Amino acid sequence: MASTALEIVAFVVSISGWVLVSSTLPTDYWKVSTIDGTVITTATYFANLWKICVTDSTGVANCKEFPSMLALDGYIQACRGLMIAAVSLGFFGSIFALFGMKCTKVGGSDQAKAKIACLAGIVFILSGLCSMTGCSLYANKITTEFFDPLYMEQKYELGAALFIGWAGASLCIIGGVIFCFSISDNNKTPRMGYTYNGPTSVMSSRTKYQGGEGDFKTTGPSKQFDKNAYV
Repeated sequence: MASTALEIVAFVVSISGWVLVSSTLPTDYWKVSTIDGTVITTATYFANLWKICVTDSTGVANCKEFPSMLALDGYIQACRGLMIAAVSLGFFGSIFALFGMKCTKVGGSDQAKAKIACLAGIVFILSGLCSMTGCSLYANKITTEFFDPLYMEQKYELGAALFIGWAGASLCIIGGVIFCFSISDNNKTPRMGYTYNGPTSVMSSRTKYQGGEGDFKTTGPSKQFDKNAYV
């Protein structure tokens, strides 16, 4: 029962992390920069893995998509690959988890379901590591440019998508670890064993009965019943 509860908790945590990781891909605010005037903010620059945008003081946004994938910086290409891999692994991990959980009717025997659930935990951990690496790589590039005194172009700060990605990656890793520990809990569950001693015959019962106390030992047929008792 405890292992089933652990699997349900692991599934909810892992799916929540996967949803958060998936939501970071279309999010615009991976990095943000503002230009302030004397009274109001005159412009806000923000970018993600697919485009860069600017919003003026009137709220009108103009976006420009990256023209060529091959012309992109290496860290953007790496972040794209890592985030797409994280989303794909989380999808397959959720399918494996559904087949490996005890509360579902598919997946085969308990031993087979335990192996599938362990595989789901490993896949979720890999998904979390991919997301964590992608977000950290992007954040490292932002902080390196921000604190570089020789960098003269527009400087950005960390956007909300990075924090969402880190949170989702942490949940995926935690859920995957719980899945793996639920397997160890299954192995510790004791199993009831029954021994088969063979069929008990009437003669063996009589033998045991005769081997008891002397008062109950009978050497011949009972004489307290006459022939009329069988009529």
